[in-house]
Amino acid sequence: MSARKTEQETAVRHPRETADLFGHREAETALLNAYRSGRIPHAWLIGGPQGIGKATLAYRMARFVLAHPNPISPSVQCAETLALDPNDPVARQITAGAHGGLLVLERGLNDRGVMRTVITVDETRETISFFGSTAAVDGWRVCIVDTVDELNPNAANALLKILEEPPHRSLFLLVSHSPARALPTILSRCRKLPLRPLATDDVVRAAARATDIAPDDPALSEAADASEGSVSRALTLLGGDALKLQHRTAALLGMLPQVDPRELHALGDALGTSDRVALAAFIDGIDRWISEKLRVEDANANLPRLARLAEVWEKIVRAARDTESYNLERKPLVFSVFGMLADATR
Repeated sequence: MSARKTEQETAVRHPRETADLFGHREAETALLNAYRSGRIPHAWLIGGPQGIGKATLAYRMARFVLAHPNPISPSVQCAETLALDPNDPVARQITAGAHGGLLVLERGLNDRGVMRTVITVDETRETISFFGSTAAVDGWRVCIVDTVDELNPNAANALLKILEEPPHRSLFLLVSHSPARALPTILSRCRKLPLRPLATDDVVRAAARATDIAPDDPALSEAADASEGSVSRALTLLGGDALKLQHRTAALLGMLPQVDPRELHALGDALGTSDRVALAAFIDGIDRWISEKLRVEDANANLPRLARLAEVWEKIVRAARDTESYNLERKPLVFSVFGMLADATR
């Protein structure tokens, strides 16, 4: 079966349903060693590019701790990895989202059934009752925040309060695509665990496992080669003409600060009106271009321009989320994005 599927045909497993971890053995060992030492830091910030397995590692750690609540037990001391049998009762409960010892903070639906663009303060305040409860489950309480980047300011401050006075046997696993942008006060209370992009072979294996696509599918290999170590990027590129759309986006970005309205109209038409895969490919192409600009290490770099680019990127992310959440027309987004980028690069 070809890997080129429509969005509806490609079912991607949630990290809580993913038992296998590809790459990141060093990070996994760091978590395991810290736990069996009996002195594990109560909060970890798992950082790195999007789609490389940060949330998968967080769920893997949560399963292990909740299944082995005694860090000095022989099963923990002899363990070589954080792997847990998928048929273990704890693993099955977490997969079903039904384990009383795990709280997951992530964007949810609003009253109209639309995905929110941020994690709200009310959702974050659930940690207070969660960590104050003793009836739900004995042992550890684990909280996964996926992602800390999506906490609104009030939510970030609410999380900070509980991080400052962590309850006994509590473990916080904070996932972040941009750790440097997290509140300094949150950063100061977490052990940093940076993850690197995956090797291409690991991207192929992880994407194949996440979607049941054959690992030797040529389309999967092509997407993995262009993914820069990100499984989510590879999966995005598998959708329809996503690779061609990214090439078209890259060509327009290469012309900045000049813009060609005709080409922008054509790009807007290519995004369609409700194709989430195409929209993701477009935003991913912008992300890669801006990230490359922000990685400039030349001492003579135009720092004010880089600061403008970083600010523009935050505006683009918000606009893209609104466009997806409310199913808005894509063409105005295209013109808005390139207008902001043109101003920022002049």
